[in-house]
Amino acid sequence: MKKLDKLILGSFIGPFLLTFLVVDFILLTVNMLKYFDEIFGKGLGFLIYMELISYFLISISPMALPLAVLLSSLMTFGNLGEHFELTAIKSSGISLVRALRPIGVFVVVLAFAAYLSNNHLVPKVNLKTFSLLYDIRMKSPALDIKEGVFYDGIPGYSIKVNRKLDDVRLRDIIIYNHNQGQGNLSVTLADSGRMEPFFNDNYMRLTLYNGTNYKEDRATRGISEKPVGFNRATFQENVIIFNLDAFQMSRTPEDLWSTNRAIKDISGIKKGLDSINTLVNDKVYQNYQSAEATFPFFTRDRKLEPLPHIKERRALDDSLRQIKMKKERAIADSLGRIKEKQDSLKRAEVLDSREDDSLEDGRQLKGGVTNSTSKSLPNDSLFLQKRLINRESIAEKEESDSSSIPINPVVIEPKKERIAPLTEEEKARIDSLIYGKGYITNAMTMAMNNSRNLKNSFNIKKAQIDTDEREFRRYEIAWYQKYTQAFACFVMFLIGAPLGAIIKKGGLGMPVLLSIIFFILYYMLTISGEKWAKEGIVDPLFGTWFSNLCLLPFGLFFLKQARKDARLFEPDFYQNIWKKLIERVKVLRAKSV
Repeated sequence: MKKLDKLILGSFIGPFLLTFLVVDFILLTVNMLKYFDEIFGKGLGFLIYMELISYFLISISPMALPLAVLLSSLMTFGNLGEHFELTAIKSSGISLVRALRPIGVFVVVLAFAAYLSNNHLVPKVNLKTFSLLYDIRMKSPALDIKEGVFYDGIPGYSIKVNRKLDDVRLRDIIIYNHNQGQGNLSVTLADSGRMEPFFNDNYMRLTLYNGTNYKEDRATRGISEKPVGFNRATFQENVIIFNLDAFQMSRTPEDLWSTNRAIKDISGIKKGLDSINTLVNDKVYQNYQSAEATFPFFTRDRKLEPLPHIKERRALDDSLRQIKMKKERAIADSLGRIKEKQDSLKRAEVLDSREDDSLEDGRQLKGGVTNSTSKSLPNDSLFLQKRLINRESIAEKEESDSSSIPINPVVIEPKKERIAPLTEEEKARIDSLIYGKGYITNAMTMAMNNSRNLKNSFNIKKAQIDTDEREFRRYEIAWYQKYTQAFACFVMFLIGAPLGAIIKKGGLGMPVLLSIIFFILYYMLTISGEKWAKEGIVDPLFGTWFSNLCLLPFGLFFLKQARKDARLFEPDFYQNIWKKLIERVKVLRAKSV
């Protein structure tokens, strides 16, 4: 690496790291503000907050990289131009493109690293972020009983403390017990009390002193019945134990978020796209079948077949399902055979042990004669032979019984077809049956009901298909974003480096202003393109690349102007253009006269 490359790259690395940290912190603050009410005020530990912040930092880093590249490259070449170092480089015969090469190589490597991060690191971090955010949301707020305010954070109770001496000692306490769900029928009043958590803050002991408990039975009948019971009990000391499980944060298994597209890499997104495509194709195929079944009269002579590509996709999906079922059946059969083999081996071991026991019992008898009440069992083959003999005898008996019953042959007379046409009297009788009993009216009503049912079914399935197609487009957007966010770093470099060479001002003044303007433009174009893609107005590929395609001409234009040493941000440049325009107008007027 030459000294020039080291100089330019060294002057770029420092501002890049600084701006990246600043931009990442700003985006982190914006994201944390969205969840401020949900994550703060719940008594979480410092490590939980640090874990969540680290997840946010990694997940928003792909968005911070383009702005960091834009600002740092603009500052680097602005400083080189301000200190006339860029002029010295050009005067020595080195072109601007050659001076841009070291930072350009670094930005290309950075874009590739951003792509790898988007595809591998960010999905895993998003999975942990969603799981942790869900656990924090489900956790109840920290126990905070204030003076003169009813606190209902503990499930089943409503507590009011009129005066708090400290975090433990309380005065003038009112407690409503709502565990039975019958309203304010159980009330406890106490002059003072102590509130002390114990057992790792899983439970809370509330000790009440000098109080009264009022409990009234709920009225379940009419007003004519006798009054309900009312109990009053005074106490000098009463202990109530509250379960604080709702205030403990439990970690949810991460498998519950496995279907979210934000936690999938490119291979997972492709599988999701294929699954959604199969789902949509099956619903369209079912629409054809339901339409054919609803109108049997019109489809008796013709077949309402789906389009060729729908049939091909359906056949492919069916073949894949059959292959999957065969594999599952083969695995189940192999497991069943292994289990049968194990059972047969165990059965053989039991029989062998029983035969050994019977032989030992027989040896103990005198004269070598075995005992008739020994533990030995008859052989299985003898039982099988007896079963077969019994079945054959039963079958022969049934055959003999059936052969003894006489069978009378049934003679079926052939139907006679009528050749003569219907007479006028027969036609009038058929018409009277059709019109008199309302067959046509019933047929029209049935046809209308079928049409309405088919329309409602189509509307429901159309809404389902639209939802699936929208999700399909979201998956495609998530797929293309992994490339566009990486390529945006290169586009921002093409804008920032030539622009810094043109304005020739470093520091945090003009470069920061221009960087913010272009980043806001980039963000607005990105949001607009993705929204068009989600709604199906444009193709998702065009919608995700829309911002890069719009800003790339700006980068090429600034690069061309920087190579010509154009003074785009100096008043003299625009004054000269205005003078030339006025002179041109005067010449045209003179020629016309």
